[in-house]
Amino acid sequence: MAGIIDTIKLAGTLVLALPAAIAGLDLALVRGQTAFGVALVGLAIGLVVIQHTLTMPTDVPELLAKRVVGTVAKEPESEPDDDG
Repeated sequence: MAGIIDTIKLAGTLVLALPAAIAGLDLALVRGQTAFGVALVGLAIGLVVIQHTLTMPTDVPELLAKRVVGTVAKEPESEPDDDG
């Protein structure tokens, strides 16, 4: 499940990628400039994929924090009740 920060990052990427994709579709389907249209659609897809997979140096503390929290906050094992 994606956190709020990941959702905001995706929205920021889509702000740049969607206009390029729409312009590419317009060029390819309406105006007949297939090469430029396909290039723009490919660029838009590439932006989203790279943003999703690329780890930036600013993301390293966040990744380390997730790993530490996952290690420290493990579920305790249930202990049997010894009531007598």
